[in-house]
Amino acid sequence: MRKAVFPLMGLLILSVLAAGCISSSSSSGSASTGTSKPLTEETLIIFHAGSLSVPLQQLESEFAKYAEENLGVKVKFQDEASGSVMACRKVTDLHKKADIVATADYTLIPQMLVPNYTDFYVLFATNQIVIAFTNKSKYANEINSTNWYEILAKPGVRFGFSNPNDDPCGYRSVMVMKLADLYYGKPIFETLVEKNTNIYANGTHIYAPKEIQLKTDKVVIRPKETDLVGLVESGAIDYFFIYKSVAEQHHLRYITLPDQINLADFKLADYYGQVEITLGSTGKTIKAKPIVYGVTVLKNAPHRELALEFLKFWLGQQGREIFEKNYQDFLNPPIAFGNVPEGIKDEVKVEG
Repeated sequence: MRKAVFPLMGLLILSVLAAGCISSSSSSGSASTGTSKPLTEETLIIFHAGSLSVPLQQLESEFAKYAEENLGVKVKFQDEASGSVMACRKVTDLHKKADIVATADYTLIPQMLVPNYTDFYVLFATNQIVIAFTNKSKYANEINSTNWYEILAKPGVRFGFSNPNDDPCGYRSVMVMKLADLYYGKPIFETLVEKNTNIYANGTHIYAPKEIQLKTDKVVIRPKETDLVGLVESGAIDYFFIYKSVAEQHHLRYITLPDQINLADFKLADYYGQVEITLGSTGKTIKAKPIVYGVTVLKNAPHRELALEFLKFWLGQQGREIFEKNYQDFLNPPIAFGNVPEGIKDEVKVEG
């Protein structure tokens, strides 16, 4: 009888030890995540203006930490930077899925995405058009806020702007040159735009054909404004029209333009509105106005709940600090229109 007891006791001891190992292993796994539940993984898809690339990278990094610690989500981001018109057309024309669309011109959202693709939008930041360059640019030590159009017109000087059909910075750039006609009383638009491209004006109404053509090699046009940064840095072009925030982020030299043409002063909205442009890409006519950025979460967003959490973070104090650190003024408070989700109402002023 005694001989049979020892093997049995041995089996019991082994069973207890094995259970202890399994329990210890499980506990160790829980501790490593800081929660009893494993993290879920989600990817947010964002179509955004190229000028938002730098602040968005920082914002996404901070939100990823926040989401992991507070929401139990390991979030990744799939960013697609483009001109803002193209960002909207990816949704309306190409029927691509996205969670968030952020544009450099907020009016594109009500014009192109409301009501079929979204029912609300938020105005969150401002900017201004400047002319950026480097020490290698021709006449870099001569250009200033009063003679810039004369410098750009000089033989051998090359300058660029983004495609008006794809990008608000592009149509704003050509409207700035038409506003310069009014401000300086000189044919600046004709000299810089009409003589070098097939973009033309009838009075203060500008027309951008669907297919932009260049008549000379003086002007370079790219799909979005940030595509021109490398060209000016390499010396392929001397100057380009760009947002002040982007010039600052890339440590470029730049000149500011008079308030009457830089699209930064809200008090001059009626003055800016004298100029408008019709885009061949959409057939829509856009009036010159102060620069205001907009953002929305789409109705059919694949991860709508998480996207709204990110938007709340974006519009809150941490988002504000990131944008202002990147030289982009943030509206205080952001202004929301439409069927504004409850989750972001504390961060915005609801209008209309």
